[in-house]
Amino acid sequence: MSTAVIAITRNGAQLGARLVGGLPDCTLYVLRKFHGAAGKTARPFDDLRQLLTTLWQERSDLVCIMACGIVVRMVAPLLESKDRDPAVVVLDDAGRFAISLLSGHLGGANELARRSAWLVGARPVITTATDVNDLPSFDLLAKEQGWEIDDLAGVRLLNSLLVDNQPIAVVDPTERVRTWFHGTGRLSFYGTFAHAVKSDAQGFLFVTNRQLPPQTMPQNLLILRPRNLVLGIGCNSATPADEIEAFVLSHLKRLFLSPRSVGMVATAAAKREEAGLVEFARRLGAPLICFESEELNRVRPPSPPSEHALAAIGAIGVAEPAALLASGNDRLLLKKVKSDNVTLAVAELGGQAP
Repeated sequence: MSTAVIAITRNGAQLGARLVGGLPDCTLYVLRKFHGAAGKTARPFDDLRQLLTTLWQERSDLVCIMACGIVVRMVAPLLESKDRDPAVVVLDDAGRFAISLLSGHLGGANELARRSAWLVGARPVITTATDVNDLPSFDLLAKEQGWEIDDLAGVRLLNSLLVDNQPIAVVDPTERVRTWFHGTGRLSFYGTFAHAVKSDAQGFLFVTNRQLPPQTMPQNLLILRPRNLVLGIGCNSATPADEIEAFVLSHLKRLFLSPRSVGMVATAAAKREEAGLVEFARRLGAPLICFESEELNRVRPPSPPSEHALAAIGAIGVAEPAALLASGNDRLLLKKVKSDNVTLAVAELGGQAP
């Protein structure tokens, strides 16, 4: 996380200087003619619109010490979606109110407003419906658990049903939803999708790494994806990311597994700088975990030893043992499959249900 505090008045510069030490990785930007009021570490600027456009891409959190109207007009052309936009908090020039303006849950603006208010003695202003009704929210649940959201429209719908005290059917093998809501809301928990769909619920929450057939999916559905899939991948040198991606996605589709649930890509240490594999992991937003040949050889994969891997790096295999090691599991969802240049195995993180 990185924070930018932006001030356009003398009072704002002084308030910003009080915020800098209490916010993570924080930089203060002050309109040039008031730069002297903020201390030596502040950065001067001349064009607010240009500055906001630049910081929008660089920073996760923005605290704007100015009127709400100015901020709304400046950022309106920059808006993309609530899961991409930075958190935006507006602090008035007198330091009375810290307003969570944008990306309250997923971006963290609600918490940023509370923190900013505490630092300068202001009052936090939070307007999201779940917060003002002292309810948990489904998007904050996803953020806290590190889960992917399939469709943000489902978040809005289920949060609305929660506020209206309407029944919601939940299928969650991880049991984390039950813990998160701890008895609030009209949530009913089911062991299978089929039983949940037959209920009289107005909304549905499924926590799963599975792709569901469209004809079985109810209306008013939110799917949250735990990132509990591990891809074990071996590849020939110079295999491009597009080729790796096409091969992997075709097999995930065949297994009805969601790419959004991939949490790790595992391989041999000899491949840690393989450009195509590094790029493929980046596209998934998953870390690339590498194991030395000695570590791979301590695992007993289901497939016979690979003569190619033994000759190349002295390992009995790459895809299967890497997937098993990284997952902490003793079984595979997909045993080794091969193309001309790519080898793939899939495992699930040990102790985590789909």
